[in-house]
Amino acid sequence: MTGGQILFYGVVFLLILLYVRKYLQMRSIRQYSPREVRERLHDRNVVLLDVRTDPERRAKAIRGSLHLPLQHLDRRMPELEGYRSKEIICYCRSGNRSMSAALLLRKRGFNAGNLKGGLAEWSIAAQREQ
Repeated sequence: MTGGQILFYGVVFLLILLYVRKYLQMRSIRQYSPREVRERLHDRNVVLLDVRTDPERRAKAIRGSLHLPLQHLDRRMPELEGYRSKEIICYCRSGNRSMSAALLLRKRGFNAGNLKGGLAEWSIAAQREQ
């Protein structure tokens, strides 16, 4: 094997390891359907956290949710200390950014979940219920 081939296979192996690690981390985060979140919101031990941008939040938001954009979450984490004893269910537009937020919160010792499908799925479920 040449040096280039060894480097190539080393990079491929590293990427596979990173992917498996991310997959296992994601499996540790509870995924909630819109219906489950609606039911859980009646529980005082649950907080809904919107991690979308300010313009997205102004356009539409779930009533009663907190707002802390993902790009500011790390440095503004102290603002969530009062919710450490609660479960924080994160949401965004589609569920991807909120998964990253939930993983970060979990890493910092919070009990975090994710709204599967995000606000898009929440809106579809709300239309079905009408």
